[in-house]
Amino acid sequence: MAVLRLGHVNLRAPADTIERLRRFYVDAIGLREGPRPRFRSGSSGHWLYAGDHDVIHLRVDAHRENETPRGALDHFALLCDRADLAAARARLDAFAVEYTVDEVEETGQTQLFLHDPSGTAVEMTFVR
Repeated sequence: MAVLRLGHVNLRAPADTIERLRRFYVDAIGLREGPRPRFRSGSSGHWLYAGDHDVIHLRVDAHRENETPRGALDHFALLCDRADLAAARARLDAFAVEYTVDEVEETGQTQLFLHDPSGTAVEMTFVR
């Protein structure tokens, strides 16, 4: 099969929303901002990294302000190290991010379900 893994998630919104999303994913979730190439289109935004991998692309798009959401995306998941579960919960609590917890005994996973500032559902899956 040619697909290796999910490459990244792209979120696009007006500049003020993108800035709130950038702060949320860096400060509350713990991703880091990293290099973003220049595109011929002249688009602006941020690339957020987990380790060496860009996992979330944030793109400024002023046209989205009054646009009706489209598509069937329910949520996306970030695979996380189980050793960091307590620290992640403490970080979310410090930023007053509401979340629910699900323990999946069969797979040994702990899942945290939350929403980012734009309302996108995020699952943080902690595995052994």
